[in-house]
Amino acid sequence: MESIATLGAQLRAKKISAVELATDCLARIEATRDLNAFLAVDREATLAEARAADTRLAAGCASALTGIPIAHKDIFVTKGWKTTAGSTMLSDYVSPFDATVVEKLRAAGMVSLGKLNCDEFAMGSSNENSAFGAVKNPWDLTRIPGGSSGGSAAAVAAGLTPAATGTDTGGSLRQPAAMCGITAIKPTYGRVSRYGMIAFASSLDQGGPMARSAFDCAQVLEAMAGFDARDSTSDQNPQTPILARFSEAFTGSSTSPLQGLKIGIPKEFFGEGLATDVGAAIESALQALEKLGAVRVPISLPRTALSIPAYYVIAPAEASSNLSRFDGVRYGHRAPHYTDLADMISRSRAEGFGLEVKRRILTGTFVLSHGYFDAYYLQAQRVRRLIAEDFQVALAHCDVIMGPVAPTTAWKIGEKNADPVAMYLEDIFTLGVSLAGLPGLSVPCGFGANMMPVGLQIIGNYFDEGRMLAIAHQYQLATDWHTRQPKGAL
Repeated sequence: MESIATLGAQLRAKKISAVELATDCLARIEATRDLNAFLAVDREATLAEARAADTRLAAGCASALTGIPIAHKDIFVTKGWKTTAGSTMLSDYVSPFDATVVEKLRAAGMVSLGKLNCDEFAMGSSNENSAFGAVKNPWDLTRIPGGSSGGSAAAVAAGLTPAATGTDTGGSLRQPAAMCGITAIKPTYGRVSRYGMIAFASSLDQGGPMARSAFDCAQVLEAMAGFDARDSTSDQNPQTPILARFSEAFTGSSTSPLQGLKIGIPKEFFGEGLATDVGAAIESALQALEKLGAVRVPISLPRTALSIPAYYVIAPAEASSNLSRFDGVRYGHRAPHYTDLADMISRSRAEGFGLEVKRRILTGTFVLSHGYFDAYYLQAQRVRRLIAEDFQVALAHCDVIMGPVAPTTAWKIGEKNADPVAMYLEDIFTLGVSLAGLPGLSVPCGFGANMMPVGLQIIGNYFDEGRMLAIAHQYQLATDWHTRQPKGAL
């Protein structure tokens, strides 16, 4: 699959039409059903959007994204399409409205290909928690693609779509991107509207784009971002447009475009637990960045280890509250047999939710209960503030922070299902960024054992996405990891 910039140029030059491009993507999706990346495809709806895009192109009123296909994680409600959140609870739900992200990308002229598989209610690190089956990694069909946006990552990696939307609560954009060898960015909390995004943990959830390159992600993020009065957490302060910041970020020489860039290297990201093959790929990437003019600065994020207990108190607590609305009364799954209202609610929730969702609801209900709120939830929020302060102290000494996205490459499907704590530990390098509300970017930087992709994480300060993407772009101009495709890619 070619880049968004290349496809856009071909569309505007009339070398291809939006209908032809969409038809090609639909054929690719049909030919790779074994990936289980897509949950819903509506050929006629897609082609109708493509025809509308062709009309805009013919009239000369097209944007850079007009006619470019995109697929949406099935956590964004989409008018006229099923939106399941990967759950039996919403298996038949059809939204009467679009999420703001979907609305904005449609307004930019992008063509929806369908809805992508994900961990149930975005809870998971492997995309094995979907009620509709696990997604497979295109690099090795026996391995997980990462989660919870695994369907999105697998679809881009396999060449089914040039771009996809995803969400990141504790790493669910960055981790699957790293494990599938593509680029993805979690924006600053509040940069992208959460309106119409089915909530997991409201103070952490953030939508973002996935694509092959940093430049492609920059174009899609520019269209997604912006204030939304319908989202009370949407940032109202005017920010420098992402593409403008991207363009102005580095104007150094062609041989040293990153001259003077200070990269913070947290010692906590390179200790025990980091797989040797992942560490080697990250080191190689850092050396490549040094050749472009960047310098390393040693830093510390001393509370990195505390991000796991803090996150797994706060996120389940918010999930417990958010998912209480799914009671079988208004919408969602309703048990077919029950004796009274209480029994209906109990049976509906027991049948509609999967194991991991139930585990997090129970955990969240416990930490919010009388007698435990102060000891667990309030304490976790205090730790969260300390983690955010650690990042600010570190960023006072460097421009960006870099390290691994995940401690290992993708593991075998089913390998960690019996040990949820082992699964949670895979998020050690991404959780702190989410707790602090900072932007985080995953960039392909090599391969580890069994030729599975490794991702380099770039962490910036609030609303610094444009510069982060520009750094990644310079790295991608000097390397070709982002162009590598799995053997079965179309």
